[in-house]
Amino acid sequence: MRVLWLVSALGCVASPAPDDDTGGGGKADGPPSDPARAALKAILADVGGADGVRYDARDDAGHGMDTAKIIDDPAGGYLAVYHSTVAGAFRLHLATSQNLLDWSYVRDLAGSTGPASQPSIKATSDGGFVLAWEQEPANHVRLAYYASREALFAGTPAKTLDAPMVLSRCANGTPNLYAASKSAVDFGFHYFANCDVDRQARATTNWVTVDAKPVSQLDNAVLYWGAKANIGGRDGDVTFRGFRFDVIEGQSIKNDFGSWRSFIYDPQTGNAEPIDVHTRGGSTSFANPKLGNITIDGHPGIVMTIFVPSEGSARGEAGELIYFRRL
Repeated sequence: MRVLWLVSALGCVASPAPDDDTGGGGKADGPPSDPARAALKAILADVGGADGVRYDARDDAGHGMDTAKIIDDPAGGYLAVYHSTVAGAFRLHLATSQNLLDWSYVRDLAGSTGPASQPSIKATSDGGFVLAWEQEPANHVRLAYYASREALFAGTPAKTLDAPMVLSRCANGTPNLYAASKSAVDFGFHYFANCDVDRQARATTNWVTVDAKPVSQLDNAVLYWGAKANIGGRDGDVTFRGFRFDVIEGQSIKNDFGSWRSFIYDPQTGNAEPIDVHTRGGSTSFANPKLGNITIDGHPGIVMTIFVPSEGSARGEAGELIYFRRL
């Protein structure tokens, strides 16, 4: 399949500093999305205040649910895609749940022909699903479209696309899905800039050609807070109080898994802020945040997943953390 990459750079826009006092001594009015961002950040930080929490989440087959992406299941309950290590290599899995805490393994979705990790999934308006993940060898993004829930559960995609290496000859991966259908996909990913550190990019595809560009504004929003090493996985799948918000990971020290932190990003303003996550035992390192709108007992809710590296983890908290709240 012929794939054309058209690459252009976005201008660098630094994340503004927090509001300063005005010359008259009063506080400057913030953007309309600021109160919503502050409220969502507080919810995401308060793991103990969630309606349900699962540390070191695993499915009923014993697979660790690393970097899980959770969405509503059209048939009721929830679906999750995630990776674990099987026989020394990453494999992608699919599972279902009725309560967001206990997960029933369905099948492997990728990994039989090379390590597969960092998945994301989105339901399409025609009853299908688009799956995106990081595929090796030649570390790159792979997309698959499943025409129905039955096709997803059978592991039989109607179409696939291997996005070629772009912006970096070393690695492109950890995709998220902003919008997805059988005719077009809008996805984010990171590229290994100068084969040194991960930086942000975004692409669109019609399943034949792909248009990709770096996203300097997103990088700068996280760099502002001192995350000068890798800026990696992001997720942009939540609306809260009428505004869209993303979450993203940033690392302050290269090769130090204990220096990973998670941030909330406001696309309306281009600002990011650290999420001061408070766990039961006081873990300090948080990577691969994923966030989504879900339905809980017929009411709106949100679900957050974060990977807690062993470096910086409290006793019993390393692995995938799942927590959710009814709104």
